[in-house]
Amino acid sequence: MRRFLVTASVLLALAGSLAARPAEPPPLPERLADTGGGTQLITAEAPGTDSVTGTVTWWDRRGSGWVAAGSAPARFGANGLVEGATRIQGTNTTPTGLYDLPYAFGTEAAPPGTRYPYRRAGESAWWCQDNESRAYNRWVDPRPGDCRADKAEHLVTYATQYARALVIGFNYHRPVRGRGAGIFLHVDGRGATAGCVSVPAAAMDRILGWADPVRRPHIAVGTASGPTAITRY
Repeated sequence: MRRFLVTASVLLALAGSLAARPAEPPPLPERLADTGGGTQLITAEAPGTDSVTGTVTWWDRRGSGWVAAGSAPARFGANGLVEGATRIQGTNTTPTGLYDLPYAFGTEAAPPGTRYPYRRAGESAWWCQDNESRAYNRWVDPRPGDCRADKAEHLVTYATQYARALVIGFNYHRPVRGRGAGIFLHVDGRGATAGCVSVPAAAMDRILGWADPVRRPHIAVGTASGPTAITRY
């Protein structure tokens, strides 16, 4: 009888300990307002709007839940993050929100296993950021006359950062002039970005080998809390 009582006491103590332990929060995608409707998702989360670093995680939907497929340290704009719907071009801020990923590109060849449409950037490839151009916020190859060179990015100039990249669909499908152009997920440079999200080169290769356009991946960019909390998107 004494042995039974001791065993019962131990079991009750363990049960109480487990009950007192806080429940694990659900995976981040399950706390988002929207994930884009696909079965792949990238989250880019920063501690706050003044942060220049954070974490990128890529997720797979399996059954009714989400499972992390990989994670990497991330860098954001030199002036932090700002609500994408009110962002102003040239502010070196990363726009928060939920966006699609139209296609990939790079100054180097696509890594093995890439399924995304991939454009190789050569000497004549530019990204137009000229608000007066009909090609505003578009890849142009060659650069048209109405897109001034000093208002565009010559992609090969950024051979390290744009070795491989995914276009983020911020202000892309119906561009608003002055809101911003050329927001990508790309390889790290020396520090913070001009508004893009960047990750180490090895992580970028892993993301391109993972991303499947058939599964309609999106990227959610935001902060841990506040008006730009990633869970709002």
